[in-house]
Amino acid sequence: MIGTVASASRGVAPLLEVAALTKHYPVHRGIFGRAQAHVHAVDEVSFDIGEGETLGLVGESGCGKSTLGKTVLRLVPPTAGTITWRGKRIDNLDAGTMRSFRRELQAVFQDPYASLNPRMRAEDIVAEPIRNFEDGTVAEIRDRVRTLFEKVGLREEQMRKYPYEFSGGQRQRLGIARALAPKPKLIVCDEPVSALDVSVQAQVINLLIDLQREFGLSYLFVAHDLAVVEHISHRVAVMYLGRIVELASKEALFANPLHPYTEALLAAVPIPDPKARRKRLILAGDVPSPIKPPPGCRFHTRCPYAFDRCRVEEPVLKEPAPGHLVACHLREAPETTSQRPSTSREGSG
Repeated sequence: MIGTVASASRGVAPLLEVAALTKHYPVHRGIFGRAQAHVHAVDEVSFDIGEGETLGLVGESGCGKSTLGKTVLRLVPPTAGTITWRGKRIDNLDAGTMRSFRRELQAVFQDPYASLNPRMRAEDIVAEPIRNFEDGTVAEIRDRVRTLFEKVGLREEQMRKYPYEFSGGQRQRLGIARALAPKPKLIVCDEPVSALDVSVQAQVINLLIDLQREFGLSYLFVAHDLAVVEHISHRVAVMYLGRIVELASKEALFANPLHPYTEALLAAVPIPDPKARRKRLILAGDVPSPIKPPPGCRFHTRCPYAFDRCRVEEPVLKEPAPGHLVACHLREAPETTSQRPSTSREGSG
């Protein structure tokens, strides 16, 4: 299992292990509404997350990042594969049995307004998960909520307000407080700062880092912004069309990307220097349909380095360097790598 191998090489006991996780959605057509095809949202994805670790998950829109997060949380049932939490499989549990694991697996969603009940006061939004999983007096729960408000940078007097009375950044802080309420060990952060102003993004990211240090939290952090991912993550997984194509420590991935898709993503990141120059790796065409992924390597239709093998044989994740996993035939054909241009992030004047 790739995830277990990676954990062993890092000397970290995995908190969450995902193996060959798959999620397909049927496409119903015709008079009788029969399934004529399937959307391959997530295909045989494997990874793990250690205790106190942040795994960043990046990729273009529609690559399956959010679906992967929802499947890990069992908000949607997996089509195949296994999800193991602290050594126990949870992918095959019924709703009643799964409930005991819910408090340890929480989420912070992308839209901080749509994810909050507009009819509930902020105090009740944060208190609700506490009441769901614990017994306590009204005073005890209120004290817990007051402490959580303080932890996320909200004031006690704001507990009586409704979500519409908060700014976007404050609403996301409220969402984080709600996620913290049942004392989780893993939080899936699904684009938690993409809807916020840049200055507010930095505040929320730094808050998540501080909370991780204080409570020993683990994060699966889904994002588009590579600068944000580099700042908060310990390791980064790159997804393309439902599959993970590269997974490594953030230092290794940003310094030496091994997959052409990762190179293209990093080449698109602006350099904060108007005099800096860098050769761009421009991808041709659009992302193929997830209903009918291309044969062989799913990236070969856009890859500037694709050769015959890429079109017929799908690459698997391998470990060319300790802890650095990549699914690319180029890494098995040294004669082709000499054709690849440098994509250094430093630039030149």
